[in-house]
Amino acid sequence: MSGVFDYLRLEVRRTLRDVGFVIGGIAMPVMMYLLFTNLGENDPTWRTASMVGMAAYGAVGSALNTGGGVAEDRTVGWLRQLRVTPMTPRQVVAGRALTGSVTVLPAICAVLLAGGLVNGVRLQAWQWAVTALLLWLGSLPFTLLGLGNGYGLTAQTTGVVNMVCNLGLAVLGGLWFPVSLFPHWLRAVSAYTPTHRFADLGLAVTEGHAPAAGAVLVLTAWLLAFGSYAVLSYRRNAGAV
Repeated sequence: MSGVFDYLRLEVRRTLRDVGFVIGGIAMPVMMYLLFTNLGENDPTWRTASMVGMAAYGAVGSALNTGGGVAEDRTVGWLRQLRVTPMTPRQVVAGRALTGSVTVLPAICAVLLAGGLVNGVRLQAWQWAVTALLLWLGSLPFTLLGLGNGYGLTAQTTGVVNMVCNLGLAVLGGLWFPVSLFPHWLRAVSAYTPTHRFADLGLAVTEGHAPAAGAVLVLTAWLLAFGSYAVLSYRRNAGAV
């Protein structure tokens, strides 16, 4: 396991030193949150819901970014170098997945801090902690989606696909705007998206109750689907580099 953690430290440093990641994955969700919640009426309920939605949006973007790093590593031959180390392919994939899990935390914490310190969102201490924890754990399916894209696509294509996935899932899942504004048919579709159910985890806690079983089941189904996609992409393409 020491090899996995050494690899994890290396990848986390590389990611957090990336200016594009800091701006797009951390600063952008905070700025969008403050903009969306300070236009029009000062609605405390919306500020809390938007805080969770934008924290989820930042987490999804950071998780998908892990796949971009994988695609770049394939291009420059870094994965080929890893294959001559004592690390097994399973350890390499685990290290990348752990990297994605760690690098989503700054985005989540930054938006939650903006909600509490700037927008005056008030929650119990346990609600802040559990909201952050559930958003952290719930980001894993999106890390696997990013890994699947990174192992299966070129670096340039991965960036485009990840951007489309991030924006499309964010809008469709109601991370930017309330799903109550959607047409009825679109609300029905949104209920089955991973992003909508992801945000539901944190939103339920801010409302003082546990996440619904349906949210957990839908997100688990997406976890299995994206995990299978990542494994299939790795088997098909990682061995060719």
